[in-house]
Amino acid sequence: MTAPEITPEEQVELDKALYDALNPLVAAVRSRKTGLPAERMWDADPIEVALSALAAWKVVDVEVRRLTAQAAATAGSYGASYEQLGAVWGITRQGARKKWPDAVRRPTPVTADARTLALFGGTAELVQASSGDWSWTGKGADGASSMAGDGARYATAEEAAAHAGAFLKGHALDTSGRP
Repeated sequence: MTAPEITPEEQVELDKALYDALNPLVAAVRSRKTGLPAERMWDADPIEVALSALAAWKVVDVEVRRLTAQAAATAGSYGASYEQLGAVWGITRQGARKKWPDAVRRPTPVTADARTLALFGGTAELVQASSGDWSWTGKGADGASSMAGDGARYATAEEAAAHAGAFLKGHALDTSGRP
């Protein structure tokens, strides 16, 4: 997938939607700064009004960057590579890795010696019973704890890890630190 192109008509509609969304924020920023009611924001020095608009665009820019990082992390959690993220954004694989360093996470492999799985900000302990079956207990990044349901036992460590990984993914935090 490559970076999308939009038509001139779509550009006009996008600009209108952005300005319509921005105007209440500009009015609120201007009102807080001057103490004037929002409906009187234009009764001021044009430079000050323009600077209020710029301040509101800064707020939007920060929010767009946060949501962009969240979208990249979501794509990465579903298996997108940095090459794919870069192609969509119109940058190189290395550029995507630099822009969103934590977007693409590779699962920690489970080996006979490794019994801890760390994914999506949480951890799970894989436990092998004397019968040879496997189970797990885990704590997600959001603080939720769980274990293999209904005493479930799995034939392999990889199968237990897959189920534990699904739990950890469901209890990850987004890029803002919220569940």
